[in-house]
Amino acid sequence: MEGKHLVKIGCYLAPFEGKIDFTEQYFFSSGSITTADGSALVKLGNTTVICGVKAELAAPAADSANKGYIVPNVELPSLCAERFRSGPPGEEAQAASQFIADVIENSQMIVKEDLCIANGKLAWVLYCDIICLDYDGNLLDASVFALLAALKNVQLPSVTINEETGLSEVNLKQKNPLIIRKHPVATSFAIFDDTLLIVDPTAEEEDLATGTVTIVTDEEGRLCSVHKPGGSPLTGAKLQDCITRAITRHKEVKKLIDKVIKSITPK
Repeated sequence: MEGKHLVKIGCYLAPFEGKIDFTEQYFFSSGSITTADGSALVKLGNTTVICGVKAELAAPAADSANKGYIVPNVELPSLCAERFRSGPPGEEAQAASQFIADVIENSQMIVKEDLCIANGKLAWVLYCDIICLDYDGNLLDASVFALLAALKNVQLPSVTINEETGLSEVNLKQKNPLIIRKHPVATSFAIFDDTLLIVDPTAEEEDLATGTVTIVTDEEGRLCSVHKPGGSPLTGAKLQDCITRAITRHKEVKKLIDKVIKSITPK
């Protein structure tokens, strides 16, 4: 089933001497890809990202017999912006994929033990493909948002192992939602000469900025990740202000996702 919601979420353009509040339309559609086990399309400003999750069965690794796998991949095709080229993943796409993998691991949004079906024999593999359809900056925020929404849309069929044959048996009529332990949300800031921070920067603002920082928090206000790829430094006080704003934004995004998921969940 598919659910759509259009919402305006507060977006701050704030010199630290004062705050100016703006609003920007965020579009969120869950269950957009019918051939995927879970999917979501997210539009933040002019950046549009779609995430599809495909679940497959595989044998767990020998050194982690009770764990499944989560394989994220971010694609930046040439169709989303002129700055990207066709071919192997570029540096920005690879960095985004690693960032998503780190967020999954650090936030513990999914515990890999929950993906194990039979210890040492069978486990779920979740392939999370995140594709940017239209790029205008703020890629990491949109990617984390789309990933979380797609995972909450996943329904896994019941799987058992036949003791006599040793083969797996899949019951497509009995499906269960994926267990999401935490709900990480990313908030990115563009830094201008250590005096001005802009939330949800566009591609132009990111290019003009002297640095960027992305804060990832969960619903308990816990800091999951701070991603700062060089650029202007931030004082402790300004970093704390970024974290406070990220926590506030998390509540808005989490409320939106819950509202859409609830609207499409069969009663």
